[in-house]
Amino acid sequence: MRIGAIPENPIEFVVGHMNLAPQPLLDTQIAYTMARVIMAGAKLGVYEALKDGPATVAHVAKRCRTDELATEKLLFAIAGCGYLKQRGETYELTAVSRKWLISDSRHSLVDKLAFQVLEWDFLGQSEEYIRTGKPLDMHAPGRFSPDDWDVYQRGMRAMANAFAPEAVKRIPVPKGATRMLDIGGSHGYYSVGLCRKHPGLSSQILDLPEAVEQAAPILAAENMGDTVTHWAGDALTDDLGTEQYDLVLVAQLIHHFTPEQNREVTQRIAAALKPGGVFAIMDEFRPGSVKSAGQMGALLEFYFALTSQSGSYAIEEITDWQTAAGLKPMKEIKLVTAPGVGIQAAVKPR
Repeated sequence: MRIGAIPENPIEFVVGHMNLAPQPLLDTQIAYTMARVIMAGAKLGVYEALKDGPATVAHVAKRCRTDELATEKLLFAIAGCGYLKQRGETYELTAVSRKWLISDSRHSLVDKLAFQVLEWDFLGQSEEYIRTGKPLDMHAPGRFSPDDWDVYQRGMRAMANAFAPEAVKRIPVPKGATRMLDIGGSHGYYSVGLCRKHPGLSSQILDLPEAVEQAAPILAAENMGDTVTHWAGDALTDDLGTEQYDLVLVAQLIHHFTPEQNREVTQRIAAALKPGGVFAIMDEFRPGSVKSAGQMGALLEFYFALTSQSGSYAIEEITDWQTAAGLKPMKEIKLVTAPGVGIQAAVKPR
């Protein structure tokens, strides 16, 4: 998938084909304005105000406690982006906004868009990163305030709405598995899904204390009791035990660790697995070329390089860690619903 200048009539097609349109302006000013108005709509409650049906600008402004004229400009812009429909004097939700931008939808990304306000500021430091080669460390002490940690955890939980249904179906779980370790799982949604799918399975989520503090209410809302619990600690230093787990999941985390840290953690995970146990990594994997990455993969590679210790990793690097730890890598699983995201699992020989 990609975003870009999409012709809306034959003349625009010809202009674009002949390189007459100022594409850099479309790819920058129009793209960032589009992103910001969609995000503003979520933050201000515009989509919620239209949840029950078509409404006038005045109605939306009253519900959102916003200026009526400015609200009209925002609704017009969002409709131009395809997230609202304009019908005479009223606006209404589209199928896309109703599925993804309503807070009580099980697919809701509202909290992820709230976290993107913080990510917006991260990207503003791109030039400094490129000049110095020093990436941001999102998890560094003092980087996030308690409120930021809350936004971050809720944002990650919302993003899991898009990935979890397919991931839960495709993560290989050993037959009869009873114990799972979810490293960096914070909100616990993957653990919740796996434990609901596999009766008898329980999970412990190991994450930083700051993450656990803010993620605890999110997990509590799932009503999993003792089946899914938190362990406040640090995967880089805590003892994971020996032959304790049937499944260890590391989702959306390895890009925050250096190659050396990932190699060392993999060694300790291998020791913590029972014979026949599975170690599954789910992450954005670095493609071998721009062509295979596509627009989305290439941009995510830059984003993770900017905001983490190392950026994304290639499958070959991951399987090398697993093999060196005495595990047998399985075939890569590519998620259909999350382009660029995959699962690389390995099994511990019996």
